[in-house]
Amino acid sequence: MKKHLQRLGRSLMQPVAVLPVAALLLGIGYMIDPVNWGGSSPVAAFFIKSGDAVLANLGMIFAVGIAYGMSKDKNGAAALSGLVGFLVITTLLSEGSVTQLRHIVGEDGKTLVAPLATEGFGKINNAFIGIISGIIASLAYNRFYQVKLPDFLSFFSGRRLTPIITSFYAIAASVVLFFTWPLIYSGLVGFGTGILSLGSIGAGIYAFFNRLLIPTGLHHALNAVFWFDIASIKDITLFLEGPKTIKLFAEGPAAIEAAGLAVRDIKTVGMYQAGFFPIMMFGLPGAALAMYHTAKDNKKKITASLLMAGALASFVTGVTEPLEFAFMFLAPMLYLIHALLTGISVALVSMLGFRAGFGFSAGLFDMILSARNPLANQWYMLLVVGLVFFAIYYFVFKFFILKFNLKTPGREDDDEANPNEGVVLGKDTNFAEMAKIILEGLGGKDNIAELDHCITRLRIDIKQYELVDEKQIKKTKIAGIIRPSQKHIQVIVGPQVQFVFDELKKLV
Repeated sequence: MKKHLQRLGRSLMQPVAVLPVAALLLGIGYMIDPVNWGGSSPVAAFFIKSGDAVLANLGMIFAVGIAYGMSKDKNGAAALSGLVGFLVITTLLSEGSVTQLRHIVGEDGKTLVAPLATEGFGKINNAFIGIISGIIASLAYNRFYQVKLPDFLSFFSGRRLTPIITSFYAIAASVVLFFTWPLIYSGLVGFGTGILSLGSIGAGIYAFFNRLLIPTGLHHALNAVFWFDIASIKDITLFLEGPKTIKLFAEGPAAIEAAGLAVRDIKTVGMYQAGFFPIMMFGLPGAALAMYHTAKDNKKKITASLLMAGALASFVTGVTEPLEFAFMFLAPMLYLIHALLTGISVALVSMLGFRAGFGFSAGLFDMILSARNPLANQWYMLLVVGLVFFAIYYFVFKFFILKFNLKTPGREDDDEANPNEGVVLGKDTNFAEMAKIILEGLGGKDNIAELDHCITRLRIDIKQYELVDEKQIKKTKIAGIIRPSQKHIQVIVGPQVQFVFDELKKLV
């Protein structure tokens, strides 16, 4: 189960990676026409509608991305299967179809859709159903993509069979969801609104668990509840569609309720995003500086390159994994402190009312894009809060590292040190040679059961645990190694992981 959940977590990165495009297009459109948001400029409307095309179809994007990401061989037929599954489920469970299936008739003899409003069938086109559709499609694909049919049906053998099988799986799932979706929907909404009812404290609790789930990759599943439309909170969507959101809330409670939103106060939009900016842009770089200052003198140079690259990635793009994995397993105590400080930052910023949002992550790029969004409120104060957290992270990390002699980067014992630790991967890196060394450390291609990657990590299922040589793997320019089980290993490469994966796949 853990293996499948981890695979789901990394597969969620594929659709999530589309969001920066939406943020960029909406940001450009708003910069061109900040008053009427496309109403006064065809060019602005062009960009805004293009960005909205992504946000309006997140469920479908999730279905395609997850089906592809969870398939064994990353084939386009799996993605097509995900699309087919999503379309079958959302069509069968649309309000019109459910009304017809139940044959709900009003006093005037006409069929009624209204009684279904509280059951969530009008919200069936969402990210949660996309996730379910993607999982169903991947199961169908992995089971049937190599099946050979009799000669007279041979055209439908193998990968051509998988969308067909997926449609039947989707029909079966629709039957189950026909009866269970109202319960699932109310449960998801109840969970989200329960946290929402806690206000700023709830936002802090969410942020704390968001960071704790980073090692498993399951934080994306948690994010889907608060950032997208699973529980009708839609924090990212509402923020990116700033003028549209303002107009909706101006129409009053009836319009908000009709839109199916759990959020009732426009001032709360962005509360699950804004507090991450001080941490990613300032807090983690402060931690990096503390780790550099506490590194051994003979290791400061290589430590500096590692931490500087991670700090820059965190500040500019909001990609925190290179830094977090630098100390996550070397000093778990520090990672727990990091999670607590993240929760405090998100709760504090929410209480203060500062707002900014993002399409990808809380880095400089997204802050610039969100600055002109009408829902951004005193976004520049996040820079002030960030400087405070820079100091907090620096002094807290430095104190705990020295007090407990924590083995953060540059403080390892000499026999534990990675010979190439801290060397930054760039366009001139010999990824082919790097992949060759990693494969040797993994026990050769015959020891590889399955090979995949996410945004920063190689994820490998292995056959024999004892054949893995971590020292051999560490001869390359990697950030670290995780071994969550005897059948799985994760090699932390960083943002350039795809190029290592491509070379490794060729060898395997």
